[in-house]
Amino acid sequence: MYDYVIVGAGSAGCVLAARLSEDPAVRVCLVEAGPVDSHPNIHIPAMFARLFRTQVDWDYDTHDERFLNRRRVFLPRGRVLGGTSSMNAMAYARGNPLDYDSWNQPGWSYAELLPYFKRSEDNERGESPYHGAGGPLTVSENRSKNPSTAAFIQAAVELGYSANDDFNGPVQDGFGFYQVTQRDGRRCSTASAFLHPVLDRPNLTVETDLQVHRVLIEGGRAVGVAGGRAGAEVTLHAEREVIVSGGVYNSPQLLMLSGVGPADVLGKLGIPVALDLPEVGQNLQDHALVPLIYTHSQPVSLLVAGAPENQRLFAEEGRGPLTSNGPEAGGFVRTDPALPAPDLQFFAAPGMLADSGLAPPTAHAISFGPAVATPRSRGFVALASPDPTAKPRIVHDYYADPADMDLAVAGIRIAMEVGRQPAMRLYNEGAFRAPENDSDAELREYARRYTQSIFHPTSTCAMGTVVDAELRVRGIEGLRVADVSVMPEVGRGIPNASAIVIAEKAADLVRGIPAPPAEVPTAVGDAAMA
Repeated sequence: MYDYVIVGAGSAGCVLAARLSEDPAVRVCLVEAGPVDSHPNIHIPAMFARLFRTQVDWDYDTHDERFLNRRRVFLPRGRVLGGTSSMNAMAYARGNPLDYDSWNQPGWSYAELLPYFKRSEDNERGESPYHGAGGPLTVSENRSKNPSTAAFIQAAVELGYSANDDFNGPVQDGFGFYQVTQRDGRRCSTASAFLHPVLDRPNLTVETDLQVHRVLIEGGRAVGVAGGRAGAEVTLHAEREVIVSGGVYNSPQLLMLSGVGPADVLGKLGIPVALDLPEVGQNLQDHALVPLIYTHSQPVSLLVAGAPENQRLFAEEGRGPLTSNGPEAGGFVRTDPALPAPDLQFFAAPGMLADSGLAPPTAHAISFGPAVATPRSRGFVALASPDPTAKPRIVHDYYADPADMDLAVAGIRIAMEVGRQPAMRLYNEGAFRAPENDSDAELREYARRYTQSIFHPTSTCAMGTVVDAELRVRGIEGLRVADVSVMPEVGRGIPNASAIVIAEKAADLVRGIPAPPAEVPTAVGDAAMA
């Protein structure tokens, strides 16, 4: 018997387990479907794409996307201690303050969350009004600042955009290098940062290779979970609460498997209905990325990362191209200066990142392009089967709202202009699968053909519909959801940071600890075009 059972040792679950087990009087069990995070490629930043479609990846895909020429889009998710923080690209971008303020949920404004962001953080730059020092999560400068991604930033400045050395500071607009969740040049996942340092606590149990199949609900209350490991059923009882932190795809799947979801659908699958909650799995959002790939002859891309001298540099000093997080640089842009915040986010990586990173690189290249930061399109997660080991049915419906396609086309045009600037002259010798021209028709077809996920899905168990502002599932006692599925809307950033702050606040909500005083940040600046 435990006080708390946390399902999913990912970006949020590891934080929750560490925080809740700070009280020696409570018994915490953290359950992870995947293995411990010992795979060497987890800890070598530049190798993150080598983890795709392996045993540490849930290996999801969308179903046929009707506005992407019926293509399926790859959706990696971490199935390992640390979850997706053990296989993501490590860029740390919280989002815009407006993102959190627009949720209109008590306790979740940016000013109210800033103390939690700072509490979690050990920023290499030290403590400031926007950053914390001494927290578990190391946020550092990228030790691999490739000349090609530096040229991308300079080209954006030549085009008239501002330089920005802190996307988490007072102004989000502009172009620069992302800070990263790395420590001494190695990945700093939430498992590394929060969980591993506290594994010796006697009141914390971590169960790996145990997939939870359903939450046990009796008399309208969650009392534990049932799952499977190596063919054997395992039951874990929770005296106080079950906290679901499975992520944007698995959390709604688990709720539905447990009888919490749209009653008509559950009934057709033969799942007993505990609570008719039609919004479970709805409201799925993501940032659609349209990459441009320019080939060149400079021997500086990630093709050289594995060279013996670079392996030695990484092993001995934690430096060199193996510390690259991939999308080292980027930017935030408003397509209309009158907008209250950016609506496009850019990424630039010193390599050929084709086909969602699944295609092996064949030449020195730089990949960069826009992501739709404020998507209006909404998808869903549904059960494909009552079998808990079956993958859920995922439909993102990218570009279902035509405004998203308009924004993508505007972003492609900006990216093409960046690629033409003098700073890019060494890195734009050739183009790989480039648009033939910049007409609307050609760029729309290019987007349909090559759009991929930037792996930022959110919002399938949203606050205000599925859970309340304290993350309690509406209508079920003793059951919360704490991960990015509770975000009402995807933010203008990278949701790993959001997952961590959600878990930090959730830990206080669960424990009944009063929130720290809000910290009103400096106003975000105006649009950053010269």
